[in-house]
Amino acid sequence: MTTIARAIRAALLTPEPRAKCFAARDVARAWRRGSLAWDFDVAMPDRPAWPAAPELLAPGQMPKRGKGGSERGRIALWHSLAHIEFVAIDLALDMAGRFGAEMGEDFVTDFLAVAADEAMHFALLARKLAGLGSHYGALPAHAGLWEAAHATRHDVAARLAVVPMVLEARGLDVTPATLERVRAAGDEQGARLLERILDDEIRHVAAGTKHFLHCAQKAQAEPESYWQTLVKRHFRGHVKPPFNDSARLAAGLSRRFYEEIAH
Repeated sequence: MTTIARAIRAALLTPEPRAKCFAARDVARAWRRGSLAWDFDVAMPDRPAWPAAPELLAPGQMPKRGKGGSERGRIALWHSLAHIEFVAIDLALDMAGRFGAEMGEDFVTDFLAVAADEAMHFALLARKLAGLGSHYGALPAHAGLWEAAHATRHDVAARLAVVPMVLEARGLDVTPATLERVRAAGDEQGARLLERILDDEIRHVAAGTKHFLHCAQKAQAEPESYWQTLVKRHFRGHVKPPFNDSARLAAGLSRRFYEEIAH
């Protein structure tokens, strides 16, 4: 019987996007069925395998998207979203594989489910790009999304604080405005896709928050101040408004977490 760690590592080291999607969903399915042995007998890679395209650029080198109503602007928007979801597959897989032995079966179950969701999101966004006459890899993409994971690879509380509770929570903030712009442009199918992703991302942030609270309890720390300390120490950017307070609260993130350190 294959171990859970070997199955996750194999998915992380699958570079081709469509194959990675299938691998992530297969790992989650095998885990649910009890087909993987509970053994973390191999280490996770320092970096997942990615395709040759898109070209990965530093944030300051990223080209402007152009006007959102133009064909170029629409393709750039959906390509950017597809890239975020593609990297999110690896973020969730790495979370489960790197910290599963420490955090337990419920943690692994949650983050493998997140990985399967992200794979589904990517597949839908790739299909959206194809409908626009483009494909994932056609444009450059942001190189910094994996950096937060790499910087917190030795501390599960820091990883939870930064990745689900800052980076993914930021998605809760910005998606509604994007959704309304897409709907205003007459793309109802695209708006429904973003609504589906937003609903799932609330659950993903909630999973991160739930397990962060377990870490805080284990550390005998007050959750909000513990989170603020870890974010200040490990997150290079800023926690900045505007905030989607209702979506954040639905994910377990009250304003007590982020109001004090918001820029």
